[in-house]
Amino acid sequence: MTSEQPIAPSKTESPQPARAPAGPQIAFDVQGLSVWFGVHKVLDDVCLQIPTRTIVAVIGPSGCGKSTFLRALNRMHDLAPGARVEGQVRLFGENLYRGEVDATLVRRRVGMVFQKSNPFPTMSVAENVIVGLKLNGVRSRAVLRERLERTLRMAVLWEEVKDRLHANALSLSGGQQQRLCIARALAMEPEVLLMDEPASALDPLATARIEELILELKKQLTLVIVTHNMQQASRISDATAFLYLGKLIEFDRTRKLFTNPANKQTEDYVTGRFG
Repeated sequence: MTSEQPIAPSKTESPQPARAPAGPQIAFDVQGLSVWFGVHKVLDDVCLQIPTRTIVAVIGPSGCGKSTFLRALNRMHDLAPGARVEGQVRLFGENLYRGEVDATLVRRRVGMVFQKSNPFPTMSVAENVIVGLKLNGVRSRAVLRERLERTLRMAVLWEEVKDRLHANALSLSGGQQQRLCIARALAMEPEVLLMDEPASALDPLATARIEELILELKKQLTLVIVTHNMQQASRISDATAFLYLGKLIEFDRTRKLFTNPANKQTEDYVTGRFG
């Protein structure tokens, strides 16, 4: 279990902001977040606050809106035809959905790692890490080399690939490919890292490496992680948000939510009675 950040429980009767007490800086302040795809409302009035350098797990049964919530935090729904977002998502006080805010810049600040590792198949290990920097105009070889090594070290991958930097990225194992994708996200120096079931397709050993990496990254970043794995959520997260049918049912410290939840639906879910 990780060290606990102060997290205030959400109100389950009528949704209210789940506010952290004065102290830790707030990374995400989400207020009244609702998301539609066409006429289908997938998220309904989600309100919570996430302190900086915290690991938050988002749990709930399939189709409850977990990935939709995650993608709303870095405006990925802007890329989906028919998607509509209401409410506010503030990152360190700035409303990311304000009209003049560039969604591309938002995605640099809020990195994303997907469920299935997706290294660029025609690129080498090194090229996969620095491609985003090059696309954003970084040309200095010294800067690119420094960022390449630094982020591969942050992803606990440098010692495994330092002699294979020019090999095709697909020559790496599944767990290594996922850590390579994490390094690629870290190369853009995000303030927050979102992860959508980053270890669901990996074996237990590779999963353990990813979890160790997540705990290490918490020293520098805020992380929000979608997971179906209750044990994983309890092992690595400071706080857990339980979503059901698009609504935030409960948000609290992970230990409390799993051992003494305030809501009967939460208790039924974490004890395996449904989902």
